[in-house]
Amino acid sequence: MKILITGATGLIGRALIAGWQGQHQLIILSRSSVKARQILGVEAEYQQSLNDIDFNHIDAVINLAGEPIADKRWSESQKQKICQSRWQLTEALAEKIQHCTTPPQVLMSGSAIGFYGRQGSEIVTEEHSSFYPEFSHDICARWENLAQRAASPQTRVCLLRTGIVLSSQGGALAKMLPLFKLGLGGPIGDGKQFMSWIHLEDMVRLIDFLLQRDDLSGPFNATAPRPVSNKQFSQLLAERFGKKAPFTVPGFVLRLAFGEMADLLLFGQNVQPKRLLDNGFQFNHSHLKDALNALQF
Repeated sequence: MKILITGATGLIGRALIAGWQGQHQLIILSRSSVKARQILGVEAEYQQSLNDIDFNHIDAVINLAGEPIADKRWSESQKQKICQSRWQLTEALAEKIQHCTTPPQVLMSGSAIGFYGRQGSEIVTEEHSSFYPEFSHDICARWENLAQRAASPQTRVCLLRTGIVLSSQGGALAKMLPLFKLGLGGPIGDGKQFMSWIHLEDMVRLIDFLLQRDDLSGPFNATAPRPVSNKQFSQLLAERFGKKAPFTVPGFVLRLAFGEMADLLLFGQNVQPKRLLDNGFQFNHSHLKDALNALQF
């Protein structure tokens, strides 16, 4: 297949390309073709502008681009950067697909479980419709709506509501590791908030699964079927390094340090990948302990 990938130099994008090189004809969209080629180190077609790509000859679009949501404090300018990095490109992709004579068969577009907002311990599936109105929901709701504009009888749209991606190569886990390796990690706040996670290998596998299933479209929770509390997560991560998790980070400390962004850590969602499971997808890593043990640190 001929596949256009945005956000290719991100955590998921890099893993996806590593799995697909030699299997598919890849087009990589990046603001810097030279930098992307250096990071990825694979033979592919590198483009810097959508205007240089003929969407009539593309089979699939994988849209993973976006400013990292938790890298910086949420100033108003940073919020705009987070939103526009997702919204503008997704809108442009949908427009290109809409105007094709022979459009791509599928647009797979990133989203996040932040779509649901904070939900406490209630089980959340793709059918959940009671959203908590906060920044994470606002980002994802518009992001998904823009992607859906590409939908037609010729093009199906799959929305990837992604949880915390576990990898030794980056992402949220990389930020936690230094303290936990030293035995200084621990729960955040009361530790009761749910953490819905997915091993990077399963994330890549489910994208490939959806690519091949031309009968599937709409939102999919990209999370393992057994979410855990933040306290459980902290204990298992500490155990991975033969340590304990004795310290608790009070909520007010996080708020002082990160402001509104602290809500991502203090509140969570108990998310279930119902639609993936119902359609036969099998996770290789369903238990957090096994998933952490499978990572090479």
